[in-house]
Amino acid sequence: MDEFKEEEIESILYIGREVSVYKIPPLKKNEGHRAQEWGDLGNPLWKGRLRIIERSSGVSIQFEDSTTGVLFAKADYDPAKPSVEAVLDSSRYFVVRVEDSGSGRRAYIGMGFLERTDSFDFNVALQDYTKRWRARMNPSEAPSDQPSPHIPAGPKKDYTLKEGQTFSISIPGRAKQSNTIPATPSLLGGSSGGSGLSSGSGGIPALLPPPPSAPRKR
Repeated sequence: MDEFKEEEIESILYIGREVSVYKIPPLKKNEGHRAQEWGDLGNPLWKGRLRIIERSSGVSIQFEDSTTGVLFAKADYDPAKPSVEAVLDSSRYFVVRVEDSGSGRRAYIGMGFLERTDSFDFNVALQDYTKRWRARMNPSEAPSDQPSPHIPAGPKKDYTLKEGQTFSISIPGRAKQSNTIPATPSLLGGSSGGSGLSSGSGGIPALLPPPPSAPRKR
């Protein structure tokens, strides 16, 4: 039944097309490593590619042949016990602790990139994984789904109109219309009053004059 098991999914976090590996001397002081003490940096011990691979079991840094993909060295990366250390005198060189999976022997090797942008991307890939690892190990530190502090607390109010309810809108700046209408001459010679329905003396309804532009009937 083992042949039907699904293969472990791998995620490539970083690929360095060309890296150099150096044999480094033992650390004499506790102040850190310096690339200038590694001898001729133009004559490395090995050249190839580097890949950072994430699996369900963890993350590993693999040094592989650029053409065949044959593994040269491997370093398991544990954020609790980092296996990568930057040197003191350059941003392109690092010291990596590698381990033989068969014998379990450990060794320290020097590693260098051709460009600073490559070493920067290498650092970012490890930092991003470290952040995700810490969030997984300490869920309480991860941001929780709490309501925004900008939203007032308390039950939500329902502002929808119920059946039969109406509302009115008051527009600021609009003056109320006056009930008094200026007097206009009527066809009977009088003048219309405030309502425009009665003449000044009679009580006979007054007719409003036609608009100036409308033709009068003869």
